[in-house]
Amino acid sequence: MYSIDPDPVFRNTDRNLSSFIEIDHMKTVVIGLLGTVLDARGKGVKRWNKWRPTVGIFMQEDLLVDRLELIHDARDHRLANNVGADVQTVSPDTEVQLHELRFENPWDFEQVYSTLLDFVEHYPFKPDQERYLLHITTGTHVAQICWFLLCEANYVPAVLLQTSPGRGDNGVSGQCHLIDLDLSKYDAISSRFKRRQLEGTEFLKSGIATRNRQFNAMIQQIEQVAIRSVAPILITGPTGAGKSQLASRIYELKKMRGSIQGELVAVNCATLRGDSAMSALFGHKKGAFTGAQNARKGLLNKADQGLLFLDEIGELGLDEQAMLLHAIEEKTFYPVGADGPVSSDFQLIAGTNRDLQQQVAEGRFREDLLARINLWSYELPGLRHRREDIEPNLDYELQQAESQMGYKVSFNKTARQRFLDFATSPEALWSGNFRDLNACIQRMSILSDGGRINEALVQQECERLLTWWKPAEVNDSLPALEEILEPEQLADMDLFDQQQLRHVVAVCRDSQNISQAGRKLFNRSRLKKSSANDSHRLRQYLAKFDLKFERVQ
Repeated sequence: MYSIDPDPVFRNTDRNLSSFIEIDHMKTVVIGLLGTVLDARGKGVKRWNKWRPTVGIFMQEDLLVDRLELIHDARDHRLANNVGADVQTVSPDTEVQLHELRFENPWDFEQVYSTLLDFVEHYPFKPDQERYLLHITTGTHVAQICWFLLCEANYVPAVLLQTSPGRGDNGVSGQCHLIDLDLSKYDAISSRFKRRQLEGTEFLKSGIATRNRQFNAMIQQIEQVAIRSVAPILITGPTGAGKSQLASRIYELKKMRGSIQGELVAVNCATLRGDSAMSALFGHKKGAFTGAQNARKGLLNKADQGLLFLDEIGELGLDEQAMLLHAIEEKTFYPVGADGPVSSDFQLIAGTNRDLQQQVAEGRFREDLLARINLWSYELPGLRHRREDIEPNLDYELQQAESQMGYKVSFNKTARQRFLDFATSPEALWSGNFRDLNACIQRMSILSDGGRINEALVQQECERLLTWWKPAEVNDSLPALEEILEPEQLADMDLFDQQQLRHVVAVCRDSQNISQAGRKLFNRSRLKKSSANDSHRLRQYLAKFDLKFERVQ
């Protein structure tokens, strides 16, 4: 049947494939495409001096193959016969089966995949009786990709076999490598991606092993959004919940992953007032207004190719909001006094402790801007709503204190438990959230002897915090108005107004937002109204004293 030339070079003894071939009664079958270039190397007896991938498989001492299923195009029938004959020369016990298929264009992915799929769907696989090796070295790159996909989808219940030329005495027989898609290598790749995602999530949490399920799920999604999306992110939550720190970590994560090149530009919008707000955000030309002696770039320009964090975005005026919306959508804006636009391609993170929906209803925030920045919205809970996370954050704050002070700081065992019992109890209000926690750890660290925090220091700090938080309790001592009003204002106020305002301030400080405070204060009269607007009524009351809810809180 085959023409056989003498003196073949026999099997390679360096490769050990016995881990694949077990001692049992199962047959080993190799399936592969004829290599029209590499399998055709050499003429006459000289072909035995060249490495040929298909023939080389059968020169491996520890790989015994019972059958070869060799697929070839109709145009390569003669070459297929010759290669089959050479296989039986070096491995007489191997049965060779030739399969003629028609590949109209071996570089057409759809055509090659369909042809090979049709072959494997009609092939009588017997995985309980035979084990299969799928040779992927030969054929076009398109064919190799198709083999991989068919094997990965389990159309071919095989282990991938890759061959390569050897060196020295093994040059002709070459080497074989097994790639099992069903084993640990595939899991290792998956684990690597999962590990990298966990690293990103831990990075956003500053390495703090938080225990709150909802918070951890939120941070995990933020990690995905930060890497995959350039759309604005809105972070809400009470003052001190960590909005600024999270924005900074998102920027650093984006920078590490290469999704951002510029710098982080952060600004608290509550500090931008009047005409200076426009100039600070968008810049101005020289001479644009009185006092504009030099041109100014502005924060949006500075954030080009970087990230702009606008904390307390609800404090922006309506004009600034309109220009910001245009800058987000068009990537251009007009500096004050400029005739032409300036380009800036920045990513935006907005933070607020306000109810922006309520502000939209009151006409204080643009609905179209809220819709634009609200694609990804996340609310950071206050510390009192994450009491299970106080302990890991305590350890983090201790580490920060150590790095600042230059020596180790720690609790003794009893003191630590005493502090945690207090910190997780209902009497611990944590009205300043993580700022309160950071401040109390700093105080105890500084006052500790030799960096050791004892029970006496803990007791002293707990009493200090309770005294600080008392003004938020309506039925206890009320806040002093000196904290929020000028002396001239107090001098003109009736005692009645002072006492009433102190009660209102106490309720505001014990509420998460102005809507909640309004519902508490107008809890009876609101029931008599068809459409109660509690926050508006409270805002009007505070305005009588030139106060805003945010300042009161």
